[in-house]
Amino acid sequence: MKCLFRVISLIFFTMGLAGFGAAHAQSYPSKPVRMIVPFAAGGPTDLFARVIAQKLSELWGQQVIIDNRPGASAIIGAEVASKAAPDGYTILMATSTSHAANVSLFSKLPYDPVKDFAPISLMGSTPFILVVHPSVPAHSVKELVALAKSRPGQLNFAGGSSSAQAGGELFKSLAGINMVHVPYKSNAPGLADLLGGQVQLMFDGLNTALPHVKSGKLRALAVTSATRTTAAPELPTMMEAEVPGYELTGWFALFAPAGTPKEVVTKIAADASKVVRMPEVVEKFRTQAIDPLSSTPEQLAAYQKTEIVKWAKIVKDANMKVD
Repeated sequence: MKCLFRVISLIFFTMGLAGFGAAHAQSYPSKPVRMIVPFAAGGPTDLFARVIAQKLSELWGQQVIIDNRPGASAIIGAEVASKAAPDGYTILMATSTSHAANVSLFSKLPYDPVKDFAPISLMGSTPFILVVHPSVPAHSVKELVALAKSRPGQLNFAGGSSSAQAGGELFKSLAGINMVHVPYKSNAPGLADLLGGQVQLMFDGLNTALPHVKSGKLRALAVTSATRTTAAPELPTMMEAEVPGYELTGWFALFAPAGTPKEVVTKIAADASKVVRMPEVVEKFRTQAIDPLSSTPEQLAAYQKTEIVKWAKIVKDANMKVD
């Protein structure tokens, strides 16, 4: 009789937890949600996150507040997010930098991008663009390679993220040239120094660099995707520009701290998917060469694992490891 009572009690307890989880998801969010962006305001990730945050705010009737935590190749912001309360009210706009590249770049991270997070959904992907200051006497990638070979170690490239650094390091490795990486807390100040002529080139996001290309303040030489982008179809890919094997794209994805209720994670994923399918969002991102994406939490988890393996090879081949 006692065993039967325990079994019945366990059943009702489990049913109670399930009911609590469902009720929690239905009432979510009941207060403002913080979206941590591990890069500075004005950068590609920040601009992308603000569009998503605005649309989620409208959908939920609760404000989604952007919390910029730049620095240390996205490590600072990712660490803050990993230690936040797992209640659904802190989410992270992660990138290929914070949740794939950093695993191989750094021998020790203050967070585990797999164990410390609950995947929510992929949000978008984008290639990078190779831009140079107008004072650089190169109007093509081929000319830039020749210039770098004639001036070994004299050309500097800005990098405020693992992806931006990888762009330059992969270029050095595949083209057989010697350039110097100048690190920044985020890509935004690196771009500012490129505009000012303090550095000569950069692999930046299209959405932040293209306006300066169109105004004549920067010169674009190529994009890093396997195929040309509709945002700038006149630009060749790095492979077309005679750098065989060069392909590099960045991605954005939402993660929550590990332990966030599954029902809440599922709801955020579903609502985020609605946002990236909105016609005005699709149009805005595609003009910036961002392909809107969505996924289930399980699909994001699987994708992240393949990306960690891919970035491990990039870091090894380009000899990028920081420590």
